[in-house]
Amino acid sequence: MVRKRLGDILVAQGLLTEADLQETLNNKPSDQKLGDALLQRGIITERQLIDTLEVQLGIPYVSLFRYPFDPKLFNVVPKDFAKRKLLVPLKTVGDRLFIAMNDPTDFITIDDLRLTTGFHIEPAIASKEDIVKTIAKYYDEESYDELLEDMPQTAEEQQNELDDSDAPIVRLVNQLLSNAVSQKASDIHLDPQENRVLVRYRIDGTLRTERTLPKSMQQMMTARIKILSNLDITENRIPQDGRIKTTVDFRAIDLRVSSLPTVFGEKIVMRILDLSQNLTDISKLGFSELNMQRFMREISKPNGIVLISGPTGSGKSSTLYAALNKLNSEEVNVITVEDPVEYQLEGINQIQVNANVGLTFAAGLRSILRQDPDIVMVGEIRDKETADISIRASLTGHLVLSTIHTNDSIASITRLMDMGIEPFLVTASLNAVIAQRLIRRVCRDCKELHPVTVREKEIAAKRGIQLETIARGKGCPACNMSGYKGRMAIHEVLVVDEDIKDIINRGGSAAEIREIAIKNKTIFLIDDGLLKVKEGMTTTEEVLRVAMTD
Repeated sequence: MVRKRLGDILVAQGLLTEADLQETLNNKPSDQKLGDALLQRGIITERQLIDTLEVQLGIPYVSLFRYPFDPKLFNVVPKDFAKRKLLVPLKTVGDRLFIAMNDPTDFITIDDLRLTTGFHIEPAIASKEDIVKTIAKYYDEESYDELLEDMPQTAEEQQNELDDSDAPIVRLVNQLLSNAVSQKASDIHLDPQENRVLVRYRIDGTLRTERTLPKSMQQMMTARIKILSNLDITENRIPQDGRIKTTVDFRAIDLRVSSLPTVFGEKIVMRILDLSQNLTDISKLGFSELNMQRFMREISKPNGIVLISGPTGSGKSSTLYAALNKLNSEEVNVITVEDPVEYQLEGINQIQVNANVGLTFAAGLRSILRQDPDIVMVGEIRDKETADISIRASLTGHLVLSTIHTNDSIASITRLMDMGIEPFLVTASLNAVIAQRLIRRVCRDCKELHPVTVREKEIAAKRGIQLETIARGKGCPACNMSGYKGRMAIHEVLVVDEDIKDIINRGGSAAEIREIAIKNKTIFLIDDGLLKVKEGMTTTEEVLRVAMTD
């Protein structure tokens, strides 16, 4: 029997165009499988790939969500082997061992398992995410009773254990980090309560409790994390900040650690920066066509200021880095001053703010201007001094990119004036303000179309958008039953033209600026969000969570 190739089946099912297939085949590394390359580029979902492999290979698909595993089998297949080959033992029937594999065509691994276990191997297909979560849950999960039994009791023993790589507390902290990375969490929160400690992960922008630990483990966990991030473990009355550079499951991870004294002990928050994730491609930021044109035009100007506004965690840094990456070339000198330097970009000179030695944003900026820069990136405009020097830099032939904490693009102009910047300086230097927010995407695997409600129809009609159907996720193992998987940005690009400059110079109101912006066909946050709802990418609840209607 001639087996059809995966690419041909995907094209035949209409999940892929011939052009996409050829482009992927030409650009992928020679050792990468076609399925993995298509997933990486976001052309198909893992569920679509699995369904196709099921047809192509005649091998059944198995969902590991709430699967009744036999714990004894986890001793039959070693953890390292399971992790490396992405497989999980399911059950035994007589002399047959059923195995869930991400790649059931890996016959060498199947042979290895047959020889080492003595069983006849029956493969099934499972998603990579399902397998990773299962390995984290069943292989890494030592019962907390065991961990607690192993915990040292005296202060001296506890101190000695903190540096021992095989100590229970070290294993526990490593396990927490590994689980967070495998679940694509952006932050880990250790919340001390009166009688317990909560471990919470922020996944796709929402926090959820991962597990509850006994209060007795709090002190050692805090001390272990402080040792890793070079913080003072004897000081627990003042907030501290640190960093951890580590490798989790063969991936380089950077953690920003913050400790804060609370009534029940120190609360620790770790922000995870996954250095292996490529976020420097400007076309993957979710800009609509018009916004993309305007944004590219503004950052291509030789001088002036382009501001990106939004609250903490709205993806401002990613947009800045993507813009810098686009502008970075041999002909230009790009220098940044940041607090902290989140991602290191090749070919760009990055300065880390250090207030303890007097290297503030303002001081760093002053020095930068003596370094003959073409493009300057300031991490954040927080005060009048930084704003003044940024404006001076933009007026002397430099392009300045920066962020500012405001609700929307028009509020950013008011904020600059609140800092005490003269209106004529704002108009002379400001090119554009981009406001942005992150919203969750509807899970592509369990997406269903529903008719819109009357209320949703009204909200969209008010903005001049026709909504007929709306996509919602019904919940599946891939999205942890939430109906959402991954995030995307919505944008508002306000170009400061002559009309807006006139209003600013004569001290006009934000409402007047808004009128001109509407006349210029500016897409506001709510509009961009509703357009993405119309395209079936997200839901109205998500858009209204971050953007206000008039």
